[in-house]
Amino acid sequence: MNRQATENLRLDRRLLHRRGWISKAEREKAFAALPDVSDKIAPPEADDAGDAPAENEPEGSAPASEFSRTD
Repeated sequence: MNRQATENLRLDRRLLHRRGWISKAEREKAFAALPDVSDKIAPPEADDAGDAPAENEPEGSAPASEFSRTD
């Protein structure tokens, strides 16, 4: 594997805990060098139609159509 490909995999989560892959000091240094992108987090949706219960249904109940039989 060439040097650039190895560097791209250096912080891969699947390889981080592999013995001898990267030392704890190198890992901490690499994490500290990452840019802060917390301003890119999308705000939570205030009115999500899929999460709110219907007006006439008590909270936590399943829709009637889910358990009704049509035999």
